Amino acid sequence: MIPKDCRYTNEHEWIRPDGPDHVKIGITDYAQGALGDIVFVELPSTGLTLTQMQPFGTIEAVKTVSDLFSPIDGEVVEVNEAVKSDPSIVNKSPHGEGWMIRARLARPGQMDDLLTPEAYEEIVRGLDGGA
Repeated sequence: MIPKDCRYTNEHEWIRPDGPDHVKIGITDYAQGALGDIVFVELPSTGLTLTQMQPFGTIEAVKTVSDLFSPIDGEVVEVNEAVKSDPSIVNKSPHGEGWMIRARLARPGQMDDLLTPEAYEEIVRGLDGGA
């Protein structure tokens, strides 16, 4: 499941336009599957300045803890409180209800530099051993 209306990072985050200069950010279906059962998500406060490819939070699964990296420069304008109170939402709906943050883009053209759905699909296919 790789939605066509998103852009992607090599670190398995997705970003989807959500208004003229806003986006939603989350982790991909591949990432949630690789992590396993997600038990805790640490997300930033609104107002935090995001820097591309710098951590903005962490996600903890039964097996490991991983950083969440921002795909863009911007500012956090909303945090998904539902995910904070029930992290399993990310496992159930990583590209839908399991979004992490909503952000205002500092540089809207920056999204064009991220992976297209097709390019991300090639990466995932390689990780799955060509399956």
